[in-house]
Amino acid sequence: MPVDVEVVSFGWRSGNEREVEPGGHVEVARVGSGETGIAAHRTHTPPDFPRHWSPYSLLLTLILFIHTYNTYNPNTMATKKATFKKNEQIKSLGRIAVTGGCGFLGGHIVSLLAERDVCDKTIAIDVKGPTKPVEGVQYETTDITDYDAVLSLFETLKLDAVIHTASPPALNHKNHELFYNVNVNGTKNLVRAAQETGVKAFVYTSSASVIHDTVSDLVNADESYPLIMGANQPEYYTTTKAQAELHVLSSNRAPSHPKFLTAAIRPSAMFGEGDMQLLPPGLSAYYRGQTKVQIGTNENLFDFTEIRNVAHAHHLALAALLATSDRDAEGKALPLDTEKVDGEAFFITNDSPVYFFDFARMCSAAAGDKTCPEQVWQLSKDVGLLIATLMEWIFWLFRLGQPNLTRQQVKYTCMTRFYSIDKAKRRLGYRPV
Repeated sequence: MPVDVEVVSFGWRSGNEREVEPGGHVEVARVGSGETGIAAHRTHTPPDFPRHWSPYSLLLTLILFIHTYNTYNPNTMATKKATFKKNEQIKSLGRIAVTGGCGFLGGHIVSLLAERDVCDKTIAIDVKGPTKPVEGVQYETTDITDYDAVLSLFETLKLDAVIHTASPPALNHKNHELFYNVNVNGTKNLVRAAQETGVKAFVYTSSASVIHDTVSDLVNADESYPLIMGANQPEYYTTTKAQAELHVLSSNRAPSHPKFLTAAIRPSAMFGEGDMQLLPPGLSAYYRGQTKVQIGTNENLFDFTEIRNVAHAHHLALAALLATSDRDAEGKALPLDTEKVDGEAFFITNDSPVYFFDFARMCSAAAGDKTCPEQVWQLSKDVGLLIATLMEWIFWLFRLGQPNLTRQQVKYTCMTRFYSIDKAKRRLGYRPV
């Protein structure tokens, strides 16, 4: 049975795809002989208009006209927009620190908060200084694996909330000690220091991979899926991210600090300006002249997430936690379990899974690749795994470093992996920006 999802096809078309009608949903389907395409269907049909006008019809039409005029009248809209901006300025998020604030995601969060002007002060914390400082942002350097240094800094900064994005690059697979020290111990240090200094809200950047065993397909996976760690998780980096997430969420309203609220954001395959993990390896095929080879059938959907969407989700989660904190302070009722944000994790995507090689070809085309579809050779997954295995052995035997193709890369290239973000939509009000 086809899975009802919204699909976006980038850059490269086989000629069999059908255009999706505005407002329609799409199904993954086969169009033509052996081709994968997109079939559109509408979920809403226009209402039938009455054939004969009655007094009630005329009255209803008049009411709808007045409502439409008030809604779209430029003067009315200007008033509403001005009021909204004013309310945003009044309700500041306070003093906010972003760990990893000079990195890929952290830097985008810092820029977004500064651009939206929603904080009394935005502080970027990192082990190094910024290459391009953002105006109005305060920059601090510290090592999050040093608890005393973190505590001293937090005491000085007097923070209202923390967004924790700091993490070593996942591509350095063998440095287990670094992964554990930063992702687990560093996170514990930040949580402890935040609790001890009266921080109200803590948002942690987890990963969509924490529920994935790197082998199985994920189809519309949601937050009900269990975390996969330890012996069941081939990627040690992912294990440490899951362990850190568990610690952050279990610290929410802890008996020792009942006013301390936490949440976790699980982004899937982030890309965008400043990306050094997803796009550069992906573009290596173009720079090596290897874009004429495709491994697998390209029938697998994958969630790639633009970095500003991830930054936006962190902002929403932080605002929701601080709003809950304010309700607590005012003695108001807590959010219902189906509405609450504190103690919860949220998947974040573009809400538009794409076929894996469509995304890869979009990136290559943007870099200048002129490869046409009829020039592409398709290799099966099994052949790809065989080639990758041979390359890994050769590179290991002659100590040549990291091979151009690995078995893990082949598996990801051919797997289906996309997520449901319904929970983020309902509770955070998230929509891609």
